[in-house]
Amino acid sequence: MPPRKDARRKLLDAALGVIREKGYSATSVDDLCRAAGVTKGAFFHHFASKEDLAVAAAAHWTTVTGALFQSAPYHGLADPIDRVLGYVDFRRRILTGAVPEFTCLLGTMVQETYGSSPAIREACEAGIVGHAGTLVAAFEAALAATGGPRGFTAESLALHTQAVLQGAFILAKATGGPAAAIDSVDHLRRYLGCVFGRPA
Repeated sequence: MPPRKDARRKLLDAALGVIREKGYSATSVDDLCRAAGVTKGAFFHHFASKEDLAVAAAAHWTTVTGALFQSAPYHGLADPIDRVLGYVDFRRRILTGAVPEFTCLLGTMVQETYGSSPAIREACEAGIVGHAGTLVAAFEAALAATGGPRGFTAESLALHTQAVLQGAFILAKATGGPAAAIDSVDHLRRYLGCVFGRPA
């Protein structure tokens, strides 16, 4: 039998879904409490404000998605170029379901709050840049395997993948479905294939 979640964890889990569905600004404390099945008193016992919860939710998102990516099959590929392309293939495979189910909490929140909440912006930056950082070793190895430095760094290329993915999520929101996002990820794969001598 799975362990029971406390009210804080219920609220954080609820935030991942509700904010991706409604947006940060349109999400109220009442919405979060209703989705989590907890009282408003419980909310304010754990969080001083909606902003405080959002900062914690960003860290929670990073933990939850980090576990997903750590267990992804591309890590088992011996060739670093295969690992880089396998990462993109994995990102493509998870672009399924309704838009809120595959888009990024961090991108959703930072688009709305980057100028109004430094704390949320910094929490989202930490998550997005931190995820890009998990790709750097594979990019460095892939660059080394194909002739070394090219006038850009592995770090900048890893961040570029996140720029494309976040942009793909915006397209999915604008068009109401994953098709445009899938096209963008396919373009990213073709681009990286050319960078590393593996054109489609």
